[in-house]
Order: sequence, then C-alpha cells, then structure tokens
Amino acid sequence: MTTTARPTSPTRAAADPTRNHARAAGAFYLITFAASIPALLMIKAAVGPDLTVATGHDNGLLAAGFLDFVNALAGIGSAVALYPIVKRQNQAMALGLVMSRMTEAAIIMTGVVSLLAVVTLNQDVTGADPAISQSLVAVRDWTFLFGPGFMASVNAVLLGTLLYRSGLVPRVIPMMGLIGAPLLFAANSATLFGHNEQTSAISMLATLPIAAWELSVGTWMLVKGFNPSPVTAGLTKVD
Repeated sequence: MTTTARPTSPTRAAADPTRNHARAAGAFYLITFAASIPALLMIKAAVGPDLTVATGHDNGLLAAGFLDFVNALAGIGSAVALYPIVKRQNQAMALGLVMSRMTEAAIIMTGVVSLLAVVTLNQDVTGADPAISQSLVAVRDWTFLFGPGFMASVNAVLLGTLLYRSGLVPRVIPMMGLIGAPLLFAANSATLFGHNEQTSAISMLATLPIAAWELSVGTWMLVKGFNPSPVTAGLTKVD
C-alpha cells in the first residue's frame, strides 16, 4: 500500500526582529509631541512677561508639569528602544544618544519641580514674596532653553548621523535633523547671550526643521519600521 505525503505548508517568513523596537521608538517620539506642546501652551497662559503667575492657573501648571514629566520619560524611552539597533552602526554614538536623552530629561524635570514649587507657594504660603515665584519661573525658563533647546540639537546630530549612515530610514528624514541642529543651536546661543527671545519668530523658524525631523522620524518608525540595511542584515534576534 502506498501512502501520499501530506503537502507541507510554506514556511512563514521570519518576523522582523527590529519591528517592535521601531514601533516603540516611533510611539515615544510622537508622545513627546503630544505631551510637550499642550504643556508649553498651558505654561504660557499662566506666566506673564514679568515672570509672575496669574491666579487661577494652579491646575494648569500641575497638568503642564505632569505632561512635561511624560515628555521626559518618553524621550528616554525613545533612545532606549533604539539603542539595540543603532549600536550596530556605532556603539559609542548610540550610547551617547541614551545619555543625551537622559540629560535632557533631567533638565526638563528640574523645570517641572520649579513650576510645581510655584503652585505650592500659591496654595500653602500666605503672603509669599512674589520674587520667590518669579525666581522659580526663571529657573524653568532656563531649563526650557537647555533641555528642549540645546539638547534637542545634540539629539538630532547623534541620531541623525546614526540613521543617515545606516539607511534605516529614508535619508531625507535625518537630513532635516542634521540641517536643523546647527540652526537651532545658533538661535539658542543668541537667546543665551540676550540677543534673541526663545519664543521669537526667529527661534520658531529655527525650530521648524527639528520639529519636522522628529515628527517625520517618529511617524516613519511607528508606521513603516526600519528599512532593510546592512546594520540589520542577518539579524534574527535583538539583544
């Protein structure tokens, strides 16, 4: 008696081992947008030009502080998610990206604590000297310059270089970051030495390439993942 062998089903293509890392990094990048922009608007609504905080904005400052806290964590998360992949291109630069994001997060959290201290003064200290609140707001303003300002330029140079060289995303995306980084750094330097306001039209224009870079790279990684690249060739497992 003869038997007929059952046809074997085609082997399923191996799952892309980098896909989850790309999705996580992309999601974290988009979370930074979703958290930081409303936080900035709420802070601007509460703080006047003389650094005084208008009454009735305590809840807004609390919400802004929480959103900036989320922003800080998401920034670290994006670098940690990318590290196992981009370290295959250049481990030193990949580690530098993680440390840069951690530094940015620490600076942001300094500003968060300063603003929350203003809320505490408003709620619990009767007749507090307004100069104390103004000083705390000034601390937050400086953290905004060095955190989302200068450190965003550093992040763009590190990650932009890694992605451009590896080809993990279309090279036009990291080019936006590499072009925008020196523009933003120059605008922030002008602000540091009193020649420009951080919220001026010039600063906003200098921020646009970096904003476009971060939004584009986050969306691409979340939706498309990484392009085939020598960096990931033959990769079956991500450590």
